[in-house]
Amino acid sequence: MIKVLASKPIVLVLQKVQDYKMLVKFRLTMTVVFSSIFAFLIATSEGSINWLAVSILALGGFLVTGSANALNQVLEKDFDKLMKRTADRPVAAGRMSISEAVMAAGFMALFGISCLALFNPWAAFLGTLALVIYAFLYTPVKRLSPIAVVVGAIPGALPTMIGCVAAQGQLTILALTLFAIQFFWQFPHFWSIAWLGFEDYSKAGYKMVPTESGNVPSRSIAFQAFLYTLFLMPVSVTPYLLGVTGGISAVIALGLTIGYAGFSWNFYKQGNRKAALQLMFFSFAYIPVVLLAMFADKI
Repeated sequence: MIKVLASKPIVLVLQKVQDYKMLVKFRLTMTVVFSSIFAFLIATSEGSINWLAVSILALGGFLVTGSANALNQVLEKDFDKLMKRTADRPVAAGRMSISEAVMAAGFMALFGISCLALFNPWAAFLGTLALVIYAFLYTPVKRLSPIAVVVGAIPGALPTMIGCVAAQGQLTILALTLFAIQFFWQFPHFWSIAWLGFEDYSKAGYKMVPTESGNVPSRSIAFQAFLYTLFLMPVSVTPYLLGVTGGISAVIALGLTIGYAGFSWNFYKQGNRKAALQLMFFSFAYIPVVLLAMFADKI
């Protein structure tokens, strides 16, 4: 009996930790942090890496992204209940109150933006911009129009720009290039996921995917995915043209982008679950491999 009573607080603590991981969307947030850190490393001038700066950037990026995700879940709690993949989120499931989630988001935003401000005003401004667009523009527009995908791609690509301006202290061509790479990458990535999760999105009333007669996802999203990979080709080699990275990473980036275009075209031609899955899994690897290659080629 004593053991049972003693273990109960531990279970509650573990559940609370799990709930906060879900509130900030831990895995997604870590991918954002990864992009920002490697953009910072790519943009850093030659010399030893300032690991303290990297740690502050990682913490700031994590907190700002976590705040945006928490606010998103507060605003969408009634719709999250309707979708299988989101019904167990802590606010939607009732395990966490709205006031607790909002307070957590507020503290994360405050400390996260303060961390970014230690670098320069640009980093703090772009972090704030990403949070505001994601939570207060992208979130409501998702229920109105597929244009939400374009809106959401902006905060989705800002982490690389934040990492770059944190290193360089100003908005540079490299910062815009890294932003463009992540911006264009998102469309094939999202459209494949949206195709696979179309029924779930429809249940919650989201209008992020264009539809055809019979309320099925339009094949146009697959063609748009292919078009964005074409836009991605020139920007993927721009860091090399700027003299920031070497030729090896340019070949890797271009080769991966051609592969990305191939999977997107196959998705357009086949229009089935298998093709969407192939594109989705390839998209997961694209950004980390490209950024790692650019960093490795630089050093």
